Amino acid sequence: MRAVYLVKNDKESTVPQIWLAMLFPLFTVSALGVDSVTFLQTYFDGRQLTNALAMLYFALMFYVSGQHLRRLMLVMVMLSYLGEIIFCKLLGMYAYRTNAIPLYVPFGHAIVYASGFTFAHTRFAIRTDKQFRVIFAVTFACLFLYVGLVLNDIFSLVFGATFFLLLYKKRWQNMYYFIALCVIFIELTGTYFKCWTWVPRIFGFMPTINPPMGAVFFYGGGDVLLAKIVAIWEKRKLQK
Repeated sequence: MRAVYLVKNDKESTVPQIWLAMLFPLFTVSALGVDSVTFLQTYFDGRQLTNALAMLYFALMFYVSGQHLRRLMLVMVMLSYLGEIIFCKLLGMYAYRTNAIPLYVPFGHAIVYASGFTFAHTRFAIRTDKQFRVIFAVTFACLFLYVGLVLNDIFSLVFGATFFLLLYKKRWQNMYYFIALCVIFIELTGTYFKCWTWVPRIFGFMPTINPPMGAVFFYGGGDVLLAKIVAIWEKRKLQK
């Protein structure tokens, strides 16, 4: 009964959720490895296989999640596709190895979000919330300063500062840090396999690296919009 209660209310991550979140790194390396340039040159174009893997993993996470997280995941798929059109196609901040936006990308964004959400709602994370806030704040500050001052990643320096401003407004919720860690991992993996590549100068004038750590701000900003949409959805459900 306890497990059912937690799933429905998203008060705490359940064991199936945690296991899938812990498998996130392995899944990411495997799925993006299949879509890599090396895999294409050695075997065949694995894009469709990666699409299938992403949708399957999404379905598994959706199945073991509570109602609230399910709604977040569904809306995240739609929002992330819209974000891809804006940031990839319109602004040209990065490009995939093919002209088309891969089908697995919107589902991948939802998997990233759900994984970070799950980690943030484990008993350990909740119990050590204050300690994590300090560790995360110091770690991310050092990361943004390093890539900005040493690697001349001005984009990450600017949007890293904006990321902290967002956290300040959201009362330093650790969930944003956990999601950011998942974002950084998938960005490093995707660019390593050349599934996508960031341009050297964002907006044509702001130097950055591939991938820029400051990209976490856009996930955080998207989450704010995501939370508002789901809040309206749930409010309407209660009114019926």
